Amino acid sequence: MDTERLKGLGVALATPFKPADAGGVDMPAFRALVSRLVDAGTDFLVVLGSTGEAATVTDGERDALVAAALEEARGVPVIVGAGHNSTALAVALAARSARSGADGLLVVTPYYNKPQPAGLEAHYRAVAAAAPGLPIIVYNVPGRTGLNLLPKDLGRLWAIPQVIAVKESSGNLAQIGEMLRTMPEGKLLFSGDDALALPAIALGASGLISVVGNILPAETKALVDAALAGRRDEARNLHARLLPIIDALFLESNPAPLKAALALAGYASDAVRLPLAPASEATRARLAELLPAFGLGAKSQKDKA
Repeated sequence: MDTERLKGLGVALATPFKPADAGGVDMPAFRALVSRLVDAGTDFLVVLGSTGEAATVTDGERDALVAAALEEARGVPVIVGAGHNSTALAVALAARSARSGADGLLVVTPYYNKPQPAGLEAHYRAVAAAAPGLPIIVYNVPGRTGLNLLPKDLGRLWAIPQVIAVKESSGNLAQIGEMLRTMPEGKLLFSGDDALALPAIALGASGLISVVGNILPAETKALVDAALAGRRDEARNLHARLLPIIDALFLESNPAPLKAALALAGYASDAVRLPLAPASEATRARLAELLPAFGLGAKSQKDKA
């Protein structure tokens, strides 16, 4: 893949579920979400990441979600989450994603096992071999995995030709800066934290893989575009406008607050799968307070009625 197609705004798609008593993936809501993001100018889509609750999606649901995303994407690249703490299962997911027609893979560092650098490199080489030629985005999210991918260890992964990018979700701006300083030419770094998109891009990141983009794609796209173009004042103003709702989306474990926001906007139910629980009333109240400023939520639904 031409890496230019992966610059800008990527959205880590939520997976809408039917209300808890019905269960199952709400495929019409998912298709509508993808279509809405494409209409808003999203540069690429990420299916079955952390926000997509990939850990609790079945194999059959996985195939249906990837197929639906590809159908609704209208040529926008679709990156598929294919990470696992078992290398054998990550390899199987990578091969499955390649057969589905995915444009690339998002591969989280193995969680729980805490592999040494040599094991980590062997893991990614095995995944690459299972999906020849398919670009790989390494996903560093130590808050979920228990393993922080340090810049020196990322250097070993850059030697794998298919590894073209890293989604950096450590929350450590100094680490992001060091990764960018030592990154080989032609490789990419994406902020994995909405709140750090602006400073990360100022340091040289190529864009953002976003959560808030599920609910406010046009505004998030405008922020990323302004930051990449060096329109500092515009980017700063957009960042300030989005920051309260970004903070609200992480009052509890992602994606429970996002699901609540999608429900308030009338886009999907707030259902999540155990062991996640729905967002608390306090979180819902905060989101209900913030969303009307963007034309969403209870007020916007009343106005449309």
